[in-house]
Amino acid sequence: MANLVNNVASTVREFGSNAAIWYDGTEISYEELWAQTGAFAAGLRERGIDAGDRVAIYLPNVPQFVLAFHGTLRAGGVVVPMNPQYRSREISHLLGDSEATVVVTLADLVPVVEQVREETAVEHVVSVGGDAEGATPFEEFLAPGDPDVVEREPDDVAVQPYTSGTTGQPKGVQLTHENLSSNAKSAAELIPEGCRPDDKQIGVLPLFHIYGMTVVMNVALFNGAAYYPRPEWDVEDAVSLVEAEEITIFHGVPAMYNDIINQPDAESFDFSSVRMCGVGGSGIPAEVLRTFEELYEPKVYEGYGLTETSPVTHFNSPLSGRRVGSIGKTVPGVDSRVVDGSFEAVPPVEEGPVDEDEVDLDEITGEIVVAGPNVMTGYDGLPGANAEAFTEADGKRWFHTGDVGYHDEDGFFYVVDREKHMIVTGGYNVYPREVEELLFEHPGVADAAVAGIPDDRRGETVKAFIVPTPDAEVTEDEIQEYCLERLAAYKHPREVEFVDELPRTTTGKVQKFKLAGEGDD
Repeated sequence: MANLVNNVASTVREFGSNAAIWYDGTEISYEELWAQTGAFAAGLRERGIDAGDRVAIYLPNVPQFVLAFHGTLRAGGVVVPMNPQYRSREISHLLGDSEATVVVTLADLVPVVEQVREETAVEHVVSVGGDAEGATPFEEFLAPGDPDVVEREPDDVAVQPYTSGTTGQPKGVQLTHENLSSNAKSAAELIPEGCRPDDKQIGVLPLFHIYGMTVVMNVALFNGAAYYPRPEWDVEDAVSLVEAEEITIFHGVPAMYNDIINQPDAESFDFSSVRMCGVGGSGIPAEVLRTFEELYEPKVYEGYGLTETSPVTHFNSPLSGRRVGSIGKTVPGVDSRVVDGSFEAVPPVEEGPVDEDEVDLDEITGEIVVAGPNVMTGYDGLPGANAEAFTEADGKRWFHTGDVGYHDEDGFFYVVDREKHMIVTGGYNVYPREVEELLFEHPGVADAAVAGIPDDRRGETVKAFIVPTPDAEVTEDEIQEYCLERLAAYKHPREVEFVDELPRTTTGKVQKFKLAGEGDD
């Protein structure tokens, strides 16, 4: 039985009466969840959807996302998750490329789908939260019956999310039933005592993104825990839910933790029920982590992964130790290396994190590559991109992450920065994350990002974009002097711009291409 949804079926048999989903005061038990996924699967079959057909889910974090996700799998289909912030131009490529025949979306977003429907293979649009012209309401789409699970092979594609891409159009990532099942199991085992039936996981990470999908939703549902989806990130809403429902597991991106500690009443928040805090999506500034842990009881454990790896490859698990500044050790079942341009292994340092001003990073760093059962089969229909993404060596198929990093003799890995974000100024390499870490330590800085901008003499120069703390009177000269005193001269920001907020993706990553005025990120 290879279908990913069988993990939910096992939970239903053991914990059928437990709450599976809690949403705005309404509980859905595991038995009810299974019945409704069956009704959605029956609705798909009634409309001729066969095994391997694509079903796009264009929703925020609402219960219908979960029902459509696992209902699609139950029918043998492939889920194509889409960011609900996307508009017609963006979904046109995703729908056209995936050849999805069904779209499940909010009633308010149906017109966006209708704008591109004739250009795609979409035959059925299902609306959530109301009626909409051209769509069938979710409740009416459901059909009676308790259909059997359509079995799939372990290497059959289960979910096809899309990467944002560095150039050109987003690429469809082919994630199999084995990829996602193995990674959800690994993620659950990284929690002390595992994910338990009495756990309550808050779903502030978007479900269209692999982090929220695997590490939060599926880990909860595969282990009998309760999942609390939230349709958008709101600090007050999230903290109130943590306190009122005594949430036990909290996963977020760095921007969420930064938002929490920068609230005027942050000291009054109660996180005492939380037994596990995880962070990923991008590196969390050490100062943000330190401040959060000074304010609240739980420690924050950083991990690392990519859409192409389902996602988790490294984690600072409480079970294997934590090293602040590290992405952790390679998770069980996954292999990782740091390699140079010739795919030769870069030796580890004795112990990290290193003082980046005391070492030559170019001598100890390389690209992080990974291999394992969680790694995608490839990008859909893109043989050229797949040839660049993988290297066959030592009997394994290694995926190139595009991240520059190093590792130490204790097995901890460290990401210096994205390869594409490195700034080359006057022949010197500058990694923005190092400068950003320093800026977060300044009391007048609430948020910061560093990017390279064109410079006639140096090729590129370093520019800092800063969101000041409330009532701060910090100046450009002050920021530059602060950095000059603590960094090599070539690394300090020669330009500083104060902004109200940084442009971020829904998953909290800073869109540096917007700051630098360049192409896709």
